Amino acid sequence: MLRRTLAAVPRRLAPAAARAFATAPVDMSDEAWTGAWHAATAELRSEGVTFEESAGRLRELLQTGLLTHTDLKDHPGRFFEAHRILARHAVEHGPGFWIRFTVHYNLFAGTVLAVGGEQQLADLEAMLPRGELGCFGLTEVLAGVQSGLVVNTTATWCDERRVFELHTPDEGAAKNWISQGYTADKAVVLADLRVGGSSHGPHAFVMDLRTEQGGAAARGVSMSDMGRKTTGNDLDNARISFERVELPHAAMLDRYAAVEAGGGGQYVQKVAGVPPFAMIGQRLYTGRVAVAQAALSYSRRLFELTRAYAEGKAIPGAPGGGGGTSDNRLAGIPQLKSLFLEAEAELSQLDAFVGALEQELSAALRLDKIPDERLVEAIATAKVRAVERSIGLCFRLKQEVGSFALMADAGFAHLDFLQCCKFAEGDSRILMQKMARDRLKAEMAGNGAAGGCEAEAALCARIGAGMAEASKAGADRKEAWDAQWEEVYELAELVMGRVMSDYVDGGKGSGGN
Repeated sequence: MLRRTLAAVPRRLAPAAARAFATAPVDMSDEAWTGAWHAATAELRSEGVTFEESAGRLRELLQTGLLTHTDLKDHPGRFFEAHRILARHAVEHGPGFWIRFTVHYNLFAGTVLAVGGEQQLADLEAMLPRGELGCFGLTEVLAGVQSGLVVNTTATWCDERRVFELHTPDEGAAKNWISQGYTADKAVVLADLRVGGSSHGPHAFVMDLRTEQGGAAARGVSMSDMGRKTTGNDLDNARISFERVELPHAAMLDRYAAVEAGGGGQYVQKVAGVPPFAMIGQRLYTGRVAVAQAALSYSRRLFELTRAYAEGKAIPGAPGGGGGTSDNRLAGIPQLKSLFLEAEAELSQLDAFVGALEQELSAALRLDKIPDERLVEAIATAKVRAVERSIGLCFRLKQEVGSFALMADAGFAHLDFLQCCKFAEGDSRILMQKMARDRLKAEMAGNGAAGGCEAEAALCARIGAGMAEASKAGADRKEAWDAQWEEVYELAELVMGRVMSDYVDGGKGSGGN
């Protein structure tokens, strides 16, 4: 496998970041913080930027102290605002830095914050002034983004040596598309915990990926580059494998579960009714809100830039207008004018929806509470709707502005950022499948009337009848379900319409698309 030794990254602050932090009081207002964050990130660039340079820029941003590793809980509004501001940069400069940022702050640091013990939290805070970066090792080669959670990497407890042995049993279990995997100093790795021959499912472990900052990979850690992408090539994406890497007892994030050393080793769940992965899943919820906001911020910025161009672009006349028109600007063409109005209305509605969810989720984060089922479903809805609507609107915009969309600085070159959003923190299709499956289960259990509409009930009946017919023909349960795929996604759209209506206008809408 390809191995890379990183050059040392200079430990200095970017000028804008240093100025922003030096002039801001420690206990600044949220308004002052937003201004400081804008200043600290104003000079972001991606063109011609290497992995190491981009990672160095994030190291510098960490060292400003503007956003701490605990702000996700202590100041969640700043955590989400930081994501929104960086997402607007993606139009001109690509999505690489935004992804690098959210991997470190949400997936890596956020997981330690959610399930780490006191010493692990102290170690996390110590990373900030040192500018140390983390990555998150969950997705595996054979899991992919559309197959849901599959973890075949193993962490086997050896009580005699007091270590966990982290191992990749085959190529399919290698960690895949790990953003910041080449440049990170540490990693949170999800592995199937095995104690005394028994599997206890996915648990999180924090480890050193390198012998020193910017140094060679740790013993037993192998990395290969995922290759060039259509956009975001200032971000490193790695495939990572582990060859019986020994991790100390303190590597297991142990707030909710631990392995007691001695006497053969014993698995202990510290908090009854709270499995560790339920708390790790919190990062999926914060990530989905951040991804939804990123898609909306990106779309708004792209429409702003395009509208400014269209309003300044003169046209000689309108088709069939006899050589004249009352509005001789590109923005006045009916289809483009209509699209601008439609986008503003739709993006505003989605902003309101996602904003309401951010407030509700932030309250849960401050209290270390798991969101209830209603909020979890709404967050999944927001992630899918914000991303899919952004893709649709931005693609249509591209088709309406002609050669302008081909210009490198017009913003359309990085549209695949929205493709990244589509499969990040839960692929849109997987989330929709779950919504439809949950709704069908509720209907079959006689609970459909508790929230669903008549159209949903009718679709549930059609799906159920279709599955029964397929089963009679010899199909197994999965095949019977897959045969109804069109109705399944139609049902998910109805559910999302209803859920969004409940938040935006108090349930007065009729649901649907």
